[in-house]
Amino acid sequence: MRTLVIGGTQFMGREVVARLLARGHEVAILHRRDHHDLDPRVENLQADRADLPRVARFLGTGEFTGVIDLAYDWQRGTTPAQVEAAARAAAAGPLTRYVFVSSISAYGSGLDLREEDPLAPDDTPNSYARNKAGAERALFRLHAETGFPAATVRPPFVHGAHQPFYREQFFWDRLRDGRPIVLPDGGGTLMHWVWAGDVAETCVRALEMPAAAGEAFNIGHAEPVTQRELVAALARVAGVEPELVPVSREAIGAAGGHPSREPLYFGEHLDLPAMTEVVAKVTRLLGLAPSGFETALRRGWEWYLPQPRRPVDYRFEDRLLGRR
Repeated sequence: MRTLVIGGTQFMGREVVARLLARGHEVAILHRRDHHDLDPRVENLQADRADLPRVARFLGTGEFTGVIDLAYDWQRGTTPAQVEAAARAAAAGPLTRYVFVSSISAYGSGLDLREEDPLAPDDTPNSYARNKAGAERALFRLHAETGFPAATVRPPFVHGAHQPFYREQFFWDRLRDGRPIVLPDGGGTLMHWVWAGDVAETCVRALEMPAAAGEAFNIGHAEPVTQRELVAALARVAGVEPELVPVSREAIGAAGGHPSREPLYFGEHLDLPAMTEVVAKVTRLLGLAPSGFETALRRGWEWYLPQPRRPVDYRFEDRLLGRR
């Protein structure tokens, strides 16, 4: 199968490309740069996702039987119209599957979410949720109208090697430096996580297996964890006994802490309202059993250890904790 990966050079994309090559796919990636550092067998196609005519030219060549669409523009957003345009261009060829990597955010909110639950409406304030939900609706509308072979994948928080956000590394840096870990309101908020390798495996199976056409798939570890349980697991992987300090969100906010930008207090984009999903369909239809949480965390730890340490300014946390 000749497969195009839209994105592919970062995080989940690297895992996807490695699995495709291992399965014998002929792989091309479409991204903004004129080169990549992946396996030399991977063809490089250069285009900005927002440049719809150029993207359509690559996708409309009739070369690709499979597409895995991972790319999201965090500065401008990747709109449903951009995803639909790529899908329509790909449909001109011998396409057998178009796999779109969505997100748990596409649901908007909720606990124990299932694939048949409604997605966030088009007027939802969160642009990321709005774009992911709208893109899914566009793809499944094409499927209903024309039989377009779409499948979507809905991961929650993703961890693993090449993590682009300051997430696992946030905690491991502090644990290695003997720093206390702030737990907002005691750390009882539920979080659902998934290993990047399991997302990639879901994508590749959804690409290859006939049962995936027209389906959405939740993918995550078997059970969610609280924020406190997350830190405890990261500490066990690091072989460190953590010092956990509950601090109210009110106090954190009053001191200037922010969940998504500096000064961070609990990693990047991690202190969000709880969202969890039911992960069963991916096993039933695709035969994928999600990895164990700590086993997968150890893979990320092994990648993290040899990476250059980023400089960390602990002055905000010192003020928050009453240290001088």
